Amino acid sequence: MKALVGARLPARWLVGVAAVSIAVGGHTPAFAQDANTDVRLKKVEAEVRALQRKVFPGTDGKYFEPEIKATPTPTPAPGLPSSTPVTDLLTRMDAVEAQMARLTAQTEQNTNRIAQLEAKLTAAAPAPLPAPGLSSPPAAAPQSNLDAMSGGASATPTPVVATPVRPAPKPAAPSSARVAAVSAIEHPQTGDAADDDYSYGFRLWEAKFYPEAAQQLKLYLQKYPKHSRASYARNLLGRAYLDDGNPVEASKWFVQNYQTDKRGERAPDSLLYLAVAMKQQKDTKRACIALAEFSETYAAEAAGRLSGLYRSTLNGLTCS
Repeated sequence: MKALVGARLPARWLVGVAAVSIAVGGHTPAFAQDANTDVRLKKVEAEVRALQRKVFPGTDGKYFEPEIKATPTPTPAPGLPSSTPVTDLLTRMDAVEAQMARLTAQTEQNTNRIAQLEAKLTAAAPAPLPAPGLSSPPAAAPQSNLDAMSGGASATPTPVVATPVRPAPKPAAPSSARVAAVSAIEHPQTGDAADDDYSYGFRLWEAKFYPEAAQQLKLYLQKYPKHSRASYARNLLGRAYLDDGNPVEASKWFVQNYQTDKRGERAPDSLLYLAVAMKQQKDTKRACIALAEFSETYAAEAAGRLSGLYRSTLNGLTCS
């Protein structure tokens, strides 16, 4: 009978009894349970609101994004074993380090081989041979109109020539008659030593003692390079060589005089006599260049003091 009565007890009475039992026999304080329940309840309410916003639209018919989103789980590619990003990264790093080690070893081997080959080539390389027929570097090409006129003649009168295989024969000693004739030429004694030395060279040239005149004029220029007669002396020195049948040496002094001072007293003469020297060497092109430069630079002399020499030099030349 008691069992029958217990089976017929209403469910609400059993729930009340369970609640009383929990309240009486529980070990957790009531306020802790309330706080925990409140937190859980708020969480459930938030999830419900998020679900409602996703499912039920607003008044304007638009859906709202949920407040709580699940973290997406990466899906592995089909047919490949699953692995973590860290595992993949470590695998790739191992592969890169192995490849770098192989490349480093190969580079060191190649460097060593190249160094050995270069050492062998350096040891086996023959010494460079000079070009046949050249004992010195070739002269540079003419760079100015003056070089074109003189054929590249240097402003320095002394020519640079290769050392001959056989020694050049010594010039014959002047005869006693020539020595006496040269000694008869009076050396001026006016008190101006520089002018006297130039005048003595001029007198030797005038007497047609051209080698002696050239020697005297060179001594004068060495002693007095800035003297007022220097332009006369350089031009006369060229004239001495030209009159002695040496137009090559003469042209060097004419070039030097014109190049040193284009406004010098005898610079026009030297440029015109340069054309004469080139004409004697049958170098028509350079002779015409010198004549054209003379007529353009010294038009007054070409029409006045030197007009006769200019016309006679131009005669027989075909200048364009």
